[in-house]
Amino acid sequence: MALLLDSFWRAVVYCMHPRVIALSLMPLLLMGVLALGLSHWYWDAAVALAHGWLDSWGMAGSFWGWLADLGWGDAKSYVAPLMVVALVTPLVVVLSLLLVAVLMTPALVSLVAQRRFHLLERKKGGSFVLSLGWSVGSTVLALVAMVVSMPLWLIPPLVLILPPLIWGWLTYRVMAFDALADHASRAERAEIFRRYRMSLLGIGVLSGYLGAAPAMVWASGVLFAAAFFVLIPLAIWIYTLVFAFSSLWFAHFCLAALERLRSELPIPPVPPGRLEVLDAPSQLPAPKPDDHPQLPESVEK
Repeated sequence: MALLLDSFWRAVVYCMHPRVIALSLMPLLLMGVLALGLSHWYWDAAVALAHGWLDSWGMAGSFWGWLADLGWGDAKSYVAPLMVVALVTPLVVVLSLLLVAVLMTPALVSLVAQRRFHLLERKKGGSFVLSLGWSVGSTVLALVAMVVSMPLWLIPPLVLILPPLIWGWLTYRVMAFDALADHASRAERAEIFRRYRMSLLGIGVLSGYLGAAPAMVWASGVLFAAAFFVLIPLAIWIYTLVFAFSSLWFAHFCLAALERLRSELPIPPVPPGRLEVLDAPSQLPAPKPDDHPQLPESVEK
């Protein structure tokens, strides 16, 4: 528990570091660049496509006629751009977050290691390919668990317990692996997973609940169209900050656990024949006659 609380408050403090704040703003920057590029090259074609789709939707003909009677004859010219924005924004956000996730976790682990664990040996127990395979395999297992457990969600208490547990398990598997990939060996990583499984799962579950905050802001942006362009970037920034906090929490906890594990390792025994313990005077070798310099004859007398 002490290690859990210590890593928690350290992660909170590190979230105020200028590098962490800059990394948390990267999705907004990437999203802006992607949005400008896509709008420059494909905006007119996308709006025309959406407008044509609205014209071909026969079921909405009476609705457009009713709006025209109210003086909104050009309503489709406003709805078509909103449709394009609503369809493209999730794709841009997901792509930005994926890029930041790939770049952010190694940078945050490196920040924690440089400032707090600079003497910790790097044993390179996890490569990029191994990390990718581990993440994909864990994600598949989590999705299978979600599908299998869906019938149990009809029971009111379990719907609030099972999904956070599954996603918390996935979070701790992926983030703890990435936190230890550069410093721990495979045996050390397996031992930390075995020894601190419940603590790591608790960090993952709490991080999952924290991730619900930007989802509520996102839903508010969808409901209140007037604040869409303000609330959606705010939700993305909060989500990235929560992601950064979770990565820092796992990094502090896992590297501290690794340091503690290495301090507990016993000193390896000395191989036979390397050191002889002489516990009796009889074991001492007899001195040779020429071990000491000869004294002059006058001194001997």
